[in-house]
Amino acid sequence: MNIEQFRDYCIAKKGVTESFPFDEKTLVFKVMGKMFALCALERIPSQVNLKCDPERAIALREAYDGRIIPGYHMSKVHWNTLLLESLPPQLITELVDHSYALVISKFTKKLKAGYDAL
Repeated sequence: MNIEQFRDYCIAKKGVTESFPFDEKTLVFKVMGKMFALCALERIPSQVNLKCDPERAIALREAYDGRIIPGYHMSKVHWNTLLLESLPPQLITELVDHSYALVISKFTKKLKAGYDAL
């Protein structure tokens, strides 16, 4: 999967917006204003950060040594950095879905109602 395919997959999800809140090189995806994915647009190889359940994050890092690492410039407990081109596309979409679901699961009642109304 390349960075454009990653972007297309993220932006197609319900309630997702994209922006550059940090700098012009880091694309951030949010659902209802809450971050679930970041892309480093100018890094070679392409890197993305995704939120992850802490126990699963450790298992993924062990299973994909060097291709999934602790989140770069993020909480090392709750975020992983993925080297995009070195992983199977199915795994990447599964991890995007996982990150998105984790964020939605933490919505307040007000955010959940807004999300449900979309």
